[in-house]
Amino acid sequence: MTKFFLLSGGIIGFLAVAIGAFGAHGLKAVLTAHQRVDTFELAVKYQFYHAIALLVVGILNQVFKTHVFASAGYCFIGGMLVFSGSLYALSLTNIGKLGAITPIGGVLFLIGWALLCWNVYKVAE
Repeated sequence: MTKFFLLSGGIIGFLAVAIGAFGAHGLKAVLTAHQRVDTFELAVKYQFYHAIALLVVGILNQVFKTHVFASAGYCFIGGMLVFSGSLYALSLTNIGKLGAITPIGGVLFLIGWALLCWNVYKVAE
């Protein structure tokens, strides 16, 4: 689990930088035409924040020699897929209905952070 979350955090962080750069340069015309530059940037920002959170999950797994933090990590991954993924799709297609699933990703983020806090409370005595 430790290796999985550390690698996932690194790869997803790398992708956040690459997607952000591609959006700023290669997709600028599309995002501007759809008036979705801010939406795209929000998706990149949350992807990057949660890539760092995955690194924290991996480190906590290693420090405490446990896998109790895995549930938080999986919520962060699911949240990124749904939250950032739906915002990327919305930005590129301008189909407003895609924004309706974004809050599901936000809830997964909240659950992930709550689980992270709860597990730190349980393990770090």
